[in-house]
Amino acid sequence: MKTDIEIAHEAKLLPIGEIAAKLGIAEDEIDYYGKYKAKITDGFIRKTSSLTDGKLILVTAINPTPAGEGKTTTTVGLGQAMEKIGKKTVIALREPSLGPVFGIKGGAAGGGYSQVLPMEDINLHFTGDFHAITSANNLLCAAIDNHLQQGNQLGIDQRRILFPRAMDMNDRALRNIVVGLGSKTDGVPRQDHFIITVASEIMAILCLSSSISDLKQRLGDIIVAYKYDGTPVYCREIGVHGAMAALLRDALQPNLVQTTENTPAIIHGGPFANIAHGCNSIRATKLALKLADYTITEAGFGADLGAEKFLDIKCRIGGLKPSAIVLVATVRALKYNGGVPKTELKAENTEALRKGICNLEAHLDNLSQFGVPVVVALNRFDTDTEAEIDIVREACRLRGAEMALSEVFAKGGEGGRDLAEKVVAACEKPSDFRFLYNDGLSIKEKIECIAKNIYGADGVDFEAAALASLSQIETLEDGKFRKCPVCMAKTQYSLSDDPKKLGRPKNFNITVREISLSAGAHFVVALTGTIMTMPGLPKVPAANLIDIDDEGNITGLF
Repeated sequence: MKTDIEIAHEAKLLPIGEIAAKLGIAEDEIDYYGKYKAKITDGFIRKTSSLTDGKLILVTAINPTPAGEGKTTTTVGLGQAMEKIGKKTVIALREPSLGPVFGIKGGAAGGGYSQVLPMEDINLHFTGDFHAITSANNLLCAAIDNHLQQGNQLGIDQRRILFPRAMDMNDRALRNIVVGLGSKTDGVPRQDHFIITVASEIMAILCLSSSISDLKQRLGDIIVAYKYDGTPVYCREIGVHGAMAALLRDALQPNLVQTTENTPAIIHGGPFANIAHGCNSIRATKLALKLADYTITEAGFGADLGAEKFLDIKCRIGGLKPSAIVLVATVRALKYNGGVPKTELKAENTEALRKGICNLEAHLDNLSQFGVPVVVALNRFDTDTEAEIDIVREACRLRGAEMALSEVFAKGGEGGRDLAEKVVAACEKPSDFRFLYNDGLSIKEKIECIAKNIYGADGVDFEAAALASLSQIETLEDGKFRKCPVCMAKTQYSLSDDPKKLGRPKNFNITVREISLSAGAHFVVALTGTIMTMPGLPKVPAANLIDIDDEGNITGLF
């Protein structure tokens, strides 16, 4: 089998202007970023406002394992398969972060014959959106420290500055730092920290904003610190929200690319559903809905994280309503959940599969609470046996879910025809989409609702610091933030907050150690267990495998 990058290099790409033309976008309504990628202008987006929306399909997955599940590959392949059966389709994906690309996960542009291209560009700098977000984030940080240096007229308590610095790279050494050391002119010494760019509130704001004016309003609403008297300091008081919006002007425009089979793909916004909301931008999804009969989007990591946040945060804020959900699973991942080591997953093991299939069942049960039809996509590997496939098929049948074998990695769109047909049929079924919780619950009750109904926890243990933050958040501005949805930060590897508890854990509590308000994004973040907002590199990072030759050809990306 050829490598992903070899397949990408052999694909016959169309000029991006031709891809745009397929969607009714004129040449002067895109901004070119080379021959094969472009940004779609605000002018064109405004023109689409009166068009009828197509069907929205969410692709999610079981809890990820070291074996990999192929969620993005399935999303891309399903889009190609929909085109094969004559359905006008646009794929709406998230942009990869450089942290995983150079860390443990590698690229995030799909795989095999179901990729979005140009994959090197998408996995690296792309159109510079993440750099713009990082710059806007750190402009605010610089302005806060300059305010302290210049006399601190707002009376900011430097021990209670909330807004951290960011960079789009895994660097554990920056988790806890001290800034302002040196002479008097070098700033006011204080403790600070970095987070990875995708965890920045700026990323969430970009993904949830509907326009430049909405973006600027949300940036101004960021709570950056507290004063000595205990009242909040907003970004607008620092006075740089307009400059931040200017830095983000181009980043707010969705990016247009194509798949290995020239299916249009709009890529925009952030990954990392374990520490962020993990969905692509509302603008990208809504634009895709106007341009196609079917929009296929994805949410990060397992359904307990990305799908729950897509349904409870993105759909709530954006007024979106999915017609169907695709849940990606693999035989080998389910065997891993049943206790089989990664090195032994190729061998048939029906006993372990029956034990680990509870993870798939948990996600099916969870998704049923949202009232949307679900189709299971079993991402097939050549080591899967018929006996193993039959076990998965029967488990799906018992829970009333259709299952389709997906071979889009090896066969592209042709390998997803059955999946596409079943997804189209699911979109025509009655749907009663509903949120997991209503706005009227307290923040604490929302956290408990997610923990009990999605993770399967018995309850939630709130540490003292979390309770103190919760009390302050719920009293700010006469309690208006009580209505915010909750963005849980939790390990992706388990339904619990312990990454070692595989399958479908029982008899556990979720521990919430920290709660913070993202007032600009309009949600509350709850950090559970030992989850970090700045990942570290593994012993042998993926960066060690990436290289470039004298002709500029990149190798090692996957």
